[in-house]
Amino acid sequence: MIMSYLPARKGRHRQRYEDNLRLVAGCIPYRVEKDVEDSRISVLMISTPNRDDLVFPKGGWEDDETVNEAACREALEEAGVKGIPDKEPLGVWEFRSKSKQNSCSLEGGCRGYMFALEVTEELDSWAEQSTYKRQWVSPEEAYKLCRYDWMREALEKHLRRMERNSNIEKAEKLVEHQMLSAGCSTKPSNLEESFSKCIVQG
Repeated sequence: MIMSYLPARKGRHRQRYEDNLRLVAGCIPYRVEKDVEDSRISVLMISTPNRDDLVFPKGGWEDDETVNEAACREALEEAGVKGIPDKEPLGVWEFRSKSKQNSCSLEGGCRGYMFALEVTEELDSWAEQSTYKRQWVSPEEAYKLCRYDWMREALEKHLRRMERNSNIEKAEKLVEHQMLSAGCSTKPSNLEESFSKCIVQG
C-alpha cells in the first residue's frame, strides 16, 4: 500500500499563457483488460462534490514542465495514478474555465492539450483525494456521464487511435454507437464562436 504523495501545486505564478489563453494539460487514464475472447477498455474519471457527472484529470501547464509532464502531474494529483502518456496529444481544445463559464468576455479562455495515459500504478492515497473521487468506467458510461462535450471528443479520438494502433476490436463501432445513443456532437469546441454567441462550452 502506497501512502505517501507530493502535495498538489497551488497558485498560478508559473502558469503558461498563449494568445491570452491559459494553457491546460490533461489526460484520459486508461487500462486494457484482456480475456480469452476480447479486450476491454476502461477509463478513469473523477467526480467532484455535489455533482453526478464526471471529468478527466486536467489543470494548468506550468513553465517548468513539458506538456506531457503537466498531464501526468494532474493525473497524479487529482486521480492518484501514474502511467505512460502518449507522446502526441489527442488534440487541442479551447474552452472556458469553470470559474468564467457565465462570462462573455475573453477572460477565462483556456487552451487544453489532452493525452492518453496508460495507467501503470494506482495509489491508495493522493494529494487531492478529499476533492476528487475516482471511478473506473466503461467508454459507454464515460460518454453518458462526462460533463463536457470536448472531453467526449477526446475520448472518441483515444478509442479510434487504440483501434488503429492496437487492433482492439469493436472500439470504433463502440464510439459510433455511443455518439449516436448519447446524442453527442463530434464538432470540436470553438472558443471564438462561443464568445460571439455567448455560449459556454465547458
